[in-house]
Amino acid sequence: MIKNPFKLEKLKIRVYKDGKRTGKGEDTFEVMFNPESYSLQYGNVYQKKQGLNTSGREAKYTLSKPEELSLKLILDDTGVADDGGFGFAGASLVGNLLGTRDVDKQVDRFLKLTTFMDGKIHEPKYLRIEWGNLTFDCRLQSVNVKYTLFNRSGKPIRAELDTVFIEDIKDSKRIAQEKKSSPDLTHTRTIKAGDKLPVMAQEIYGESAYYIQLARANNLNNFRKLKTGTTINLPPIEK
Repeated sequence: MIKNPFKLEKLKIRVYKDGKRTGKGEDTFEVMFNPESYSLQYGNVYQKKQGLNTSGREAKYTLSKPEELSLKLILDDTGVADDGGFGFAGASLVGNLLGTRDVDKQVDRFLKLTTFMDGKIHEPKYLRIEWGNLTFDCRLQSVNVKYTLFNRSGKPIRAELDTVFIEDIKDSKRIAQEKKSSPDLTHTRTIKAGDKLPVMAQEIYGESAYYIQLARANNLNNFRKLKTGTTINLPPIEK
């Protein structure tokens, strides 16, 4: 199917019941007005420990934060989006008479799809934001709803939603992107306090269940009690 080159593509928030995000989702929230801009935030976390009577410290890397996407969405029931030549004032009157885009209902629908816990999965839904070259798998982190325009009876007819979406990426995809030590070659790792074999297997091989092969390869009788300072081999594992 050939897309109409003159059609304005609207930003869409697709809603899914799980992190696989197959197909086009079970529902879609399409914005009325595309945002004027959006921002992506990246960040790293470093250890904050510093010795007494010292003037500085080494910035030891701890982790990279997931990306955050911030954008402002406008919900409107003034009729300006349906301006048929009336101008803003005329469109506002038409919009109020028709009541086609009740702002309260729009806000409720947005919150239901993105924010509130879904009773079937016991958590908020999984999201994918699509607009132009942007495809962002995420969950909603926060939203601030600001009502900015009201009709004569005090009913809101415009609202601004300042939203922050946090990146949501499956472990298998994250590991592939990180390109850490390849599981195709045998290498070693020194056990640190708190290390757990299933977690190490997940990080290296992309599947925690491989801890059994890892324990067998290192002749570990009790994989739950790893001795700090011990060096273990991380061999290639046939999947």
